[in-house]
Amino acid sequence: MRRVPVESRAIASVGYDRDTSVLEIEFVEGDVYQYFAVPRRVHQELLAADSMGRYFRSEIRDRFGYQRV
Repeated sequence: MRRVPVESRAIASVGYDRDTSVLEIEFVEGDVYQYFAVPRRVHQELLAADSMGRYFRSEIRDRFGYQRV
């Protein structure tokens, strides 16, 4: 999946597949995770958030199934 670099202290890049609703996040430490059944709105809100790390912790982590890639 193609990811785009983002400006965040916690997240290095973000990708989203509309067909499968998979959100892929690369963290600054280098770990990459895929989150499943993520609505497009959540992807858009993540990219627009003042703090992507805070948005991730409150709206994505522990709310969607995931796997480490």
